[in-house]
This record gives sequence, structure tokens and C-alpha cells, in this order.
Amino acid sequence: MNEWEKMTSGRLYNPAKEEIDKRHERGMTLCDRFNRTPYRNRKKKTKLLEMLIPSAVGKNLCVFSPLYCEYGVNIRVGKNCFFNYGCTLLDVAPITLEDGVWLGANVTLATPMHPYLADERRIQAYPDGVHDLEYAKPITVKQNAWISSGAIVSGGVTIGENAIVAAGAVVTRDVPPNTIVGGVPARVIREIDEDDRIDVWNAYCSERFPASKRKP
Repeated sequence: MNEWEKMTSGRLYNPAKEEIDKRHERGMTLCDRFNRTPYRNRKKKTKLLEMLIPSAVGKNLCVFSPLYCEYGVNIRVGKNCFFNYGCTLLDVAPITLEDGVWLGANVTLATPMHPYLADERRIQAYPDGVHDLEYAKPITVKQNAWISSGAIVSGGVTIGENAIVAAGAVVTRDVPPNTIVGGVPARVIREIDEDDRIDVWNAYCSERFPASKRKP
């Protein structure tokens, strides 16, 4: 396996290798160009986003800059996903976002992992040069999940369909579908059910404040 294959499959890899470094530089350069392009120049901004995240082509991905990622090519998006301001997707391993996933402002999805023992983690001399050895774990967010502002999702986590991650949560384990999780570390608060329905269209047309049976 080459270093890229090792990296994206979750094996230990050498981030100093030229094949990794070139792809990393390309991803960060495109990210920088996307962030520096004015919002009014939407065609160019969309083109840069699709160069950075090729899976976004034809998917109606909406991203408010700044966006931060490492490679871009390891981010796999479904249709109609949305990233609010300041999201960070560290896509060393694949990050998969299914249809309708929303990321609030300053959400972080972090796949990189490092050895726990300092003597294995630090940069040091190996037979092929001076570097560190790293690995990563993938993140999957199932369709229609919403990750609220400031939440952090660790590598190896799957967030279930329709789930909500509360603002500021730190998610270190899988999230069941149709649940709300919150806290540090995040735990299930409750399930989402029909008592949460606010009848959005009628509430909008009647100009009333949104309220469900569960709470205002």
C-alpha cells in the first residue's frame, strides 16, 4: 500500500511523505482560495468549492466561509448539505455526510488520531527519516442529522439519521438515530418524536411563534 492508501484506510502512515504533502498542500491552497473569494463572486466560489470537494458537484452543497479542511477529497457529501461559518473538517480519514446534513457554526469533525504514549507520538528518527507516525478514524453522519454550533465530533463516530447534536457537545461515541445528544462527553438526552412537531407551515402562515406540545 502507498502512504495515501494507508492514511485513508486507518493505518499508520508517514505524513512527511511527498505524496501526502503534495495533496495536503493542494487541499489547503484551495481552501485558502475559497475563503478569500468574495461572496458576491458566487460562480468562482462554487467552482473552487467543487475543486476542493469533488463529491459536491451537482449536490447543492452550501458552505459559508471560512471553511477549513486538510484534503477536501476525503469529504463525501450527499445532496443539500449545509455548513455554517467556521466549520473545520479534518479529513485525514473519510468524512461521509449523507443527504440533508447540517453543520452549525464552528463545528469540528476531526478524524486524526495520535498514539497515546508520548514516546510513540513525538517526532523522532526512523529508518526512513525524521517524522511522526499518525493514523485516523472515519466519521459518518447519516441523512438529515443536525450538528449544532460549536460541537466537536471525534474520529470513529457515526451519527444516526435525523439525530441532533446539541451546541458545544463533544461526541466521542456513536449517536443513535432520532435522538438528541449533548454534553461533554455527549450523552443521549432524549428521543425526538411527534411531540416535537411545530406545524411549521401553518405557524409561518399565521405568524405565530413556533411551539410544540413538548415546549415553546
